[in-house]
Amino acid sequence: MARWLLKTEAAEYAWEDLVREGETVWDGVRAPAALRQIRRMQRGDAVFIYHTGSERAIRGIGEITAAPYTLPGEAGGPATLVFRVAARRPLARPVTLKEIKESGLFPDWELVRLPRLSVLPVSDAQWQKILEWSRQ
Repeated sequence: MARWLLKTEAAEYAWEDLVREGETVWDGVRAPAALRQIRRMQRGDAVFIYHTGSERAIRGIGEITAAPYTLPGEAGGPATLVFRVAARRPLARPVTLKEIKESGLFPDWELVRLPRLSVLPVSDAQWQKILEWSRQ
């Protein structure tokens, strides 16, 4: 099982929206680097849901419920690669990007290095440390 971090602007689609809906189609990703990550996803993979914008914090845990698939483009537009994700549980407390950066533990993590990337892998060490920090 792989682990991922999915970024979303809370004003557009927040963790609370995913919790309310239970499951959603994750779409709108256009960046080639993010699409490469999506192609690697599998059903059952775990995800952190991260709010961008002014909050910049990991808020909850979800699960990929359908492997990536292509939706045809609307009105002759380009096809879109999407996947389904479900809410599983909130973190005990959000873990901020500031905390992650200030720890100095993960300087090479794409979350720290490539702030615009919307889908990125999470290592086992990163996953465990985020869970640990969320309980503090």
